[in-house]
Amino acid sequence: MPGGDGTGPFGGGPGTGRGMGRGGGRGRMGGNRPGAGPGGICICPSCNLSVPHTAGTPCYNMSCPKCGTKMVRG
Repeated sequence: MPGGDGTGPFGGGPGTGRGMGRGGGRGRMGGNRPGAGPGGICICPSCNLSVPHTAGTPCYNMSCPKCGTKMVRG
């Protein structure tokens, strides 16, 4: 170890190995992205109304029942 500081060759320092801090630990298909799963809610970006997400219908294909704006996954 150069310098005896535990960093190994070419520095980098601790915590820079594979898998550290990548993906945020949310698991596969989690969060608000296409194919995020059957659960969750759809939110209107204009009036913040939230409705339960229905499986098989993407939120961006739904219109807000209150103001008519396209919904987003929340």
